[in-house]
Order: sequence, then structure tokens, then C-alpha cells
Amino acid sequence: MSSVMLRPRLITLLSKHNRRVLSSGVASNAPKEPLIAAEALAADQPPPPAADPNSTASVRKSWSFLKYAIAGALTGATAATGYLSYAYSLQEIEEKTKDLRAAPSRYKVPDDTPAFDKFKSLLYSSAMTVPAKATELYLDARKMIEEQVKGYTEPYAEKLLPDLHPMERHVFTLVLDLQETLLYSYWTREKGWQTIKRPGVDAFLEHLAQYYEIVVYSDYSNMYVDPVMERLDTKHCVRYRLGKAATRYQNGQHYRDLSKLNRDPGKIIYLSAHARENSLQPENGAPIKPFKLELDDTALLDFIPFLEFVARNPPADIRQVLASYEGCDIPEEFIRRSREHRRKMQEQKQQGRLWRR
Repeated sequence: MSSVMLRPRLITLLSKHNRRVLSSGVASNAPKEPLIAAEALAADQPPPPAADPNSTASVRKSWSFLKYAIAGALTGATAATGYLSYAYSLQEIEEKTKDLRAAPSRYKVPDDTPAFDKFKSLLYSSAMTVPAKATELYLDARKMIEEQVKGYTEPYAEKLLPDLHPMERHVFTLVLDLQETLLYSYWTREKGWQTIKRPGVDAFLEHLAQYYEIVVYSDYSNMYVDPVMERLDTKHCVRYRLGKAATRYQNGQHYRDLSKLNRDPGKIIYLSAHARENSLQPENGAPIKPFKLELDDTALLDFIPFLEFVARNPPADIRQVLASYEGCDIPEEFIRRSREHRRKMQEQKQQGRLWRR
């Protein structure tokens, strides 16, 4: 019984002894070190190396030089392109750069060529490809731009009028300007736009429509010309109306290009108050006094005798006839010449009678 009682007591003592052994050791006897704050650790670290000011300045200078070089190259290329566009036409540039554009394709190296020669040819071909392609891009861009511009500056067709009937090929074409020749348009604050037709315009158109193919040519758009002509030409004496789209725009002005009318130049009379200023063929011009709302204006009616005489006695080339009236008022000069001609004819008749006697 005593052994039974001693056994649990012995177990208790052993367990207490083991707890002491387990609780003692390095961890319990080691000196405790204070914790170091994160700020102190960061402060104790050496600072990062400072950037070298010389290397930074050199990098900046390199970038600045590169930017200025690119800007200079672009400026030079733009200036060269502008000069070429101003000094040479598209056809001239195509002719001058023909060899340059064909250079890359000409250098084809045979297979048995030494490697060094192949390398040189490759370098040369690569060096010529860039300017050749740039030239082709410039030509394509300029061609496209000129085609777009041509739609605004050139007449809309090469032949503005249809072909004449074979029975009318002897007929002369009378081209009439609209503004200050057949009518006058002006604007006032009270009434807006006002259009006043010239005195005698109805009789003028009706009479000369018997002898001429009459065409009205204006630098106004057809949205303006057509309604005006519907009220002005109620008897439809005018065959064709040509507006702004049929003019040639250059130097800030719309010009009448009579060569696009599809008519014999020797049979065209251009009657206009600005016949010398707004026509590309001034030799066909017959100047008339500008209409400025004068109520007693008779300029159109004064022109009828001259125009009727030309139609009844058609010259081989009307331009030579108009040149003989240069610097003169055509209706007055025609009347003077007609009187002079009649006087000479009468004198010849009298001389013939005297010879018969």
C-alpha cells in the first residue's frame, strides 16, 4: 500500500522538475535588446548617390540638339518643297526626277557578284530608295492637290457649248457679259438687291438673235444667272448661259476663256463693258460703255448697225476687224467709216458718169 501511495507523489515531483528544465534556457537567460524604430533604421541608411549634373546636362543637350536637328530638317524640306512647287510645274519635276526615281530599280546585282560588291550595291540602293520614294510621294500629293484645285479654278468642261449644227457653221457667236452690259445690280439697305436692265436690251436681243448665236457669260453662279435671265430674256433669244463654273479663276479674278466655247475663234465677238479686263482673249473683245443706271443710255442700240453689218458681210476673221477699231468707240467709228464709204462710192459713180459722157 505504501508503494501505491508513493507512485503518484513521485510522478508529481518529476513533472515539476521537467517544467523547470523546460522553462529555463537560452531564451530566458538571454539579454533583452531594445526594439529599434523604423525611422531610426531609415535614418542610419546612407543616402542614395546624387545624380551627376554634368551627365544630366549632356543628356539635355543631346535631346535639344536632336530636336533642333529634326526641326531644321523639316523646315528645310518644307522650304525646298515650296520652292519646287513655285518654280517648277508638275511635268517639269517629273522630267527632272525621272532618273532619281528609277535609280533603285536599276541596281540589280547578278548572283555571281562578289559579296563586297553586293554589299556596296545594297547600300547604294538603300540610300537611293528613300529620296526616290519621297519624290514619288511628293508627286502623287501634288497631283492630287492640283486636281482638287483645278475643279475650282478651271472651267467645268473642255467644251462649254455643244457642237454647232452643220447648217449653222457659218453663224457668228455673240458672247454678252451680264453685269454692266445687259443690266446693273446694286444693293440698298431699304430694298436689298435691285437688278435694273439696260435700256434697249429687249430690242437688241430680239433683233440680233436673227443673225447670231447669242451666249450670256457671267462670273456669277447659275443660281443667280438663271432666274435673272428668265425675267430678262422672255422671248428666249439667248441660247446658252454660262456662269461662274465656266470661268477660269486666276490672280483673284474670274476670266472668260473663249477658247473653251467649242467655236471658231475667228467667229466670236465678246461684247462687254470689261472686254479687255476679264477675258483671256481680248482680241475678240468689243468694248461697250458700262451701264450705270443712265436712263438715256443707248449703247446697246448703237451697236446694232455694226453687228448686223458683220453678220451680213462675214469677214474671214473677226479679230482683224476688231483690231482695226482699237482705241475707238466702235459704233461711232463704224458710222464714220460707213459715211466715208458712201461718199467714196458716190464719187466713183460721178466719175463713171463723167467718163461715159
